Amino acid sequence: MLRGNGACAFYERGVNYVAFASIFIHKQSPVRWGAIIAPMTNRSDAPSAVHKANRKGIYILPNLFTLAALFGGFFAIVMAMNGNYEKAAIGIFCAMVLDSLDGRVARMTGTQSAFGEQMDSLCDMVSFGVAPALVAYTWALKPLGRWGWIAAFVYVACAALRLARFNVNTAVVDKRYFQGMPSPAAAAFVMGFIWLMTDLAINANYPIASLGGEQAIRWVIFGIALFAGLTMVTNVPYYSFKDIDLKKSVPFIVVVLIALAIAAINIHAPSVLFAAFSVYALSGYGVYAWRKAKGVPTSVIALSKNEPDEQSLHSGF
Repeated sequence: MLRGNGACAFYERGVNYVAFASIFIHKQSPVRWGAIIAPMTNRSDAPSAVHKANRKGIYILPNLFTLAALFGGFFAIVMAMNGNYEKAAIGIFCAMVLDSLDGRVARMTGTQSAFGEQMDSLCDMVSFGVAPALVAYTWALKPLGRWGWIAAFVYVACAALRLARFNVNTAVVDKRYFQGMPSPAAAAFVMGFIWLMTDLAINANYPIASLGGEQAIRWVIFGIALFAGLTMVTNVPYYSFKDIDLKKSVPFIVVVLIALAIAAINIHAPSVLFAAFSVYALSGYGVYAWRKAKGVPTSVIALSKNEPDEQSLHSGF
């Protein structure tokens, strides 16, 4: 315990800290303000989260997962150029698994950093934006001429816009739900269809009997690419699974269900994965309809910058 002159010195030091901080409050942004004040207090309501989010440093462990996911996207592009679309699809799915782990590993090991966040977004753009579009284009969209590359470009552009929005709009979005379909799920939806068709030995020129043989599979992937791309930039809510605590004890049945899911995938991976991500792709619209029915303010696409989902994109700190 501090007594006498020691207590006075401690009090004066605290007053000096407050005076020093007040000089900067009108000159610095809240991000800078948080960086100045956070080391001086242990209060839970201090802007320490901002300081932590902007932590500098380059950590090996989470970036290993991120780079491995990047390699999965690069591998998919190379395999597509060689005409091996099954391996291209497997590369994208492996990248998706690795991408789901890098953030969790960083949080569990305390190795989050601004570098890691930027690295993750750039790698996602390659693995889940450029790679699926190029694979789809070389597999089926190229014979469609300008319509083919337009569909591929729309997918790539929407993936870039979705990732950019995710990076700057996290402050107002419910962490339990993604705003628009996440790019890994969109890539899995596109690549799942290509993998299934390849596994069934159905090429891009295979006629669809129900349409009188006048259409081809390439028009189906055209529609899937447009749907997946445009859904990424909507406000349709998709469950993020981020509220699942991997460090928390779970009932035994959960482990049994995981084992059954692994077994189901091994029955016929292409059909099971495509079915699973097809359901997920439609689930967001189900959540949107449920919210709409409950009277919760929501929209498929924001038409005004004053809407809650758009505010942090336009307002300053």
